[in-house]
Amino acid sequence: MQNDMEPNLDPSKDDLPLRANTNHMLVRHYVLDLAVHFQRKVISGNIVLFFESRKDGHKLCNPGGREPCVQRVSCFPVTGTYSPPPDANNSGACGSGGKDTDKNCNHGNMETTSRIFSSKKDCRDTAEPGNEDFVLVLDCCDLSVLKVEEVDATVVPGMWELDGQCTEDGLSQELSNRQQRHALHKLETLPARSWREQHDLFLQCSRVPGCGELPFEMDSWSLQIRKPGIKRARYFPHLVRIWYETKPDGASVRWTKDQSTRPCVYTMGSPINNRALFPCQEPPVAMSTWQANIQAPEECLVLLSGENTAEPVHIKEGVSSWFYYVTMPMPASTFTIAVGHWIEAKLEDSFTSQEDSLLASSAEEACSSSQLPCSHMDYPCRFQKPAAQVQAVIPHRVFAPHCLKEKSQEILLPLLPHCLTAAHSVLGTHPFPRLDVLLVPAGFSSLGMASPHIMFLSQSVLAGKKHLCGARLCHEIAHAWFGLAIGAQDWTEEWISEGFATFFEDVFWTNAQKLPQKEAREQYELKALLRWRRLREELQNSEEELQVLRPNREQTGEVSPSGASLVKHGLNPSKFFMQVHYLKGYFLLRFLASKIGEEPYLKFFRLFVQTTHGQLILSQDFLHMLLEKFPEIKRQGLTLDMIYEDWLDSAGIPKPLLEESEAWLENQLVEEVKREVAKWIQFNQRNRKGTKRKRRAEEQVIFKEVLPDQLVLLLEFLLEEESLSVGTLRWLERRYSLCEQDAEVRHRWCELIVKHKHTAAYKDVEQFLKKDQAMGVYLYGELMVHEDARQQGLAKSCFRSVHEEMDLTSKKVVEEMIL
Repeated sequence: MQNDMEPNLDPSKDDLPLRANTNHMLVRHYVLDLAVHFQRKVISGNIVLFFESRKDGHKLCNPGGREPCVQRVSCFPVTGTYSPPPDANNSGACGSGGKDTDKNCNHGNMETTSRIFSSKKDCRDTAEPGNEDFVLVLDCCDLSVLKVEEVDATVVPGMWELDGQCTEDGLSQELSNRQQRHALHKLETLPARSWREQHDLFLQCSRVPGCGELPFEMDSWSLQIRKPGIKRARYFPHLVRIWYETKPDGASVRWTKDQSTRPCVYTMGSPINNRALFPCQEPPVAMSTWQANIQAPEECLVLLSGENTAEPVHIKEGVSSWFYYVTMPMPASTFTIAVGHWIEAKLEDSFTSQEDSLLASSAEEACSSSQLPCSHMDYPCRFQKPAAQVQAVIPHRVFAPHCLKEKSQEILLPLLPHCLTAAHSVLGTHPFPRLDVLLVPAGFSSLGMASPHIMFLSQSVLAGKKHLCGARLCHEIAHAWFGLAIGAQDWTEEWISEGFATFFEDVFWTNAQKLPQKEAREQYELKALLRWRRLREELQNSEEELQVLRPNREQTGEVSPSGASLVKHGLNPSKFFMQVHYLKGYFLLRFLASKIGEEPYLKFFRLFVQTTHGQLILSQDFLHMLLEKFPEIKRQGLTLDMIYEDWLDSAGIPKPLLEESEAWLENQLVEEVKREVAKWIQFNQRNRKGTKRKRRAEEQVIFKEVLPDQLVLLLEFLLEEESLSVGTLRWLERRYSLCEQDAEVRHRWCELIVKHKHTAAYKDVEQFLKKDQAMGVYLYGELMVHEDARQQGLAKSCFRSVHEEMDLTSKKVVEEMIL
């Protein structure tokens, strides 16, 4: 079955297909019951999906994204678990004895694979009446699916009470199906105050034995399910259980070892999100809640994107079970899991307990009285809870491998409450009730990743002083609002998430440091200059089509009649390491701030968050609201079309940015750097003229202390020098203790080493490539481009030593560079 939006789609291209037919049926809730098997490197079990049917063929939201897209859901903790039936364990998906007849999906040579458990018919992805059966399409990849079965919810006693017409017996099949749909609709639309009752019933329904197998097929990107004789989506089973097993090389799940060499597994979040973890609906419009019961070895810790703090329950010898849930509807792509031998880093005197006691009634009244009503559909929303509105620091924990526990306690843990407080002071209510922070293995491919209730951080943020760690924490905390509580309706509009988080990273971090206004503004401008230089370099070395923030332009947000779509460039590995969406989005927000003024601009964002949380948006939703709030912008001649043309729909550097960039060079912090660079250039010239002059130069020149960002800029300026002597490089390293600085500084230091072939410091490059894999990909290219045998040997040697622990996307890119 071809995707009806792109009949001739070649999956080996760089567009990511979203196949799920969300305009016909929509998942409201998932219940996962899974077991983690480290020896086999698989996760097995079942997932139960609760559906609602849409009006056949109608889209869920209008193209402009004006209507709320969030669905209502919630959860209830339990301690039991549902074991798979014997036939499942003996057939291959949930046990080790069966034979898997599926081919692996490697996405480089994408031959379509299928597994058919009935006579194959000409199925079509449609809800229109006709001779063909309706086909439910789910996004799925790199999974071994054993069985799909229908589940009858009406056998659960509590469901009879929801539907006054349900009885235990005497029902015809037609009447039973209609009553089940009615009862499930009642269950899914229970009011938020009944969330415990609702999720207790979700769990009870998920444990009901199957009442009939459903035929299914699989191809490289989807799972297609039928029920013979069912022609319309509204008559298709609304409660389905899928028995399956992940594959060891599935792109959504990373099996590796932590820094203490203990086995662990975590979800990747990209580039194909969770479709290799469980069958799901990937389009962001398919927002749902979930409950997850995860079995794992009893010595392991299970962390998950759930709003409760789970405790392990002993199941059997050597196995514990962990239960998590969420009550806020989220896209399936935000579901995150991590299982490993991590331990919690703790402080004796916790800042959190002090903050949690500051929930004064007067503050609650002030916050509650000014709170706007929510625009999303009904769920237990923190924005309407007075205690949550004034909770500056949400409960938080930090987990790390044993070897990084002390470093986490020293660097990371003390920063968290200050960063959380700074974020709250700017945007108000934290969207999520708690936060776990995990130091992930060295092979993690970025500095951080935010998910509901859990944040992954690279070990690279712990090096040096607290600057990089604090800034990165602020960036990921900002994603709680931008990217999670407020999502992009079209995944190609990354800037809505990453540009916003980059902008607020600076705002939060200067607040966390309690900088005076003048110092804060100077730091803003210094960061702007550094990002301008990075953006300019990226635009010079990337394809034009990857530089556009809205690659679908006027078609942004559009989907096929079934709800299927394509994510433009979603599988392109080059895009994964680009920061254009971060940087151009950040500069667009800075440009708009310059037209409005900082104070009213930040007040607008608090209003924007209160108005749009729990919803999906497109660029025009944000921009329309901004232009309506500040009509003086229109009077200045700035229109929506101009913003599209200059910032969102064009490659290259936006015209307004060219004019603004000149001013950053006159910043006081930048002037200080330029003076220090001049000293180093003069020092380098003297250093070349002999031993006596070299000693005299070292004795006479006094180099001032600089801030971490100033040091980054200083090294970038020195990188522009054609030649630096070995003596200068040695003195540079000693003066600033470069090997002890944060990863941003050490990356520039490694670039200097490579450029000037400073062989005595090659060990610093080797150390960086092994310990800072989140940032080292670019250095491999630098080592190879100079065509120096020793440097190329260093690149290949480092790659051989770490390639097994590298993220798959990073590994592929580096392989292309060096092989």
